[in-house]
Amino acid sequence: MKKTGKKVLEIEGKALLELSKTLGDSFDKAVETILNAKGRIILTGIGKSGLIAQKIAATLTSTGTPAIFLHAAEAVHGELGSILPDDIVIALSYSGETLEIKNLLEFIKRNGNVLISLTGDENSTLAKYSDIVISVRIEKEACPIGLVPTTSTTATLAMGDAIAVALMERKGFTKDDFAYFHPGGKIGKKIVKVKHLMHTGDSLPLVKEEEPMIDVVKIVSEKRLGVAIVVDEKENLTGIITDGDIRRAIVKFGSIEKKRAADCMHANPITITPEEISVKALNIMEQKKITSLVVVNDDKKVLGLIHLHDLWRTQMI
Repeated sequence: MKKTGKKVLEIEGKALLELSKTLGDSFDKAVETILNAKGRIILTGIGKSGLIAQKIAATLTSTGTPAIFLHAAEAVHGELGSILPDDIVIALSYSGETLEIKNLLEFIKRNGNVLISLTGDENSTLAKYSDIVISVRIEKEACPIGLVPTTSTTATLAMGDAIAVALMERKGFTKDDFAYFHPGGKIGKKIVKVKHLMHTGDSLPLVKEEEPMIDVVKIVSEKRLGVAIVVDEKENLTGIITDGDIRRAIVKFGSIEKKRAADCMHANPITITPEEISVKALNIMEQKKITSLVVVNDDKKVLGLIHLHDLWRTQMI
């Protein structure tokens, strides 16, 4: 079975490599057309091509290009009204002769829609009706009887990804944009920024360097973050005092009753900026075996504090 699996992967991998070599100007034209679309992008197909069309529509939508899936069979039974004149239709049919797709072609032309096709036959009926034809032609299917859509659906899916990624680059689509469209799920959580999770304002345990340690202990207890952030008169970071630092100070001095924050703090603590993604904060905490990071700007002015518990609440870990 492993031998069969390896053979399938090799056949499909080779097909994708060959497809990349034949990618032509029609790809550029399709991306530019979608980029300048005034309406939505409507993907249509049936059977396994329909399933691939749904995935491509989902990928486009989550990366900033509004797209919907229209089932080719349902379309001619009342759903054609969902195609507006400014919409761009992307039709998927490897043969280019799928009856349900062919039934849509006359309407799409009358409606004035731009039609982009992903097909394995550039001489098919679908290709002849299309304004832009992107070939997904493959040498052979990976299945032993050469009939089950395997390599052909992989090629079509990969071409959809290529279009989506090209659009992302042209639009300058960023991690922030992705987070906006994808707030749920593990991926969305991992690209949330530190500034979205950090404690700010009155919740921060800020103390001055001259603050008596007795008062520092009270602040650490009241703010319930396990630390005190030591700042100068301009609220620039100078150090941090953790629960562990307090215990070590007691061991060192015998008593901290007459000590100041500056006497017990850990100078130059590890920091992070608010624009960093929260997963980086998690990685730093794990590597350094600490439970919190002070959030600062480029001038070391304290902006906030992010705690390991804040990351736990996102279910990132």
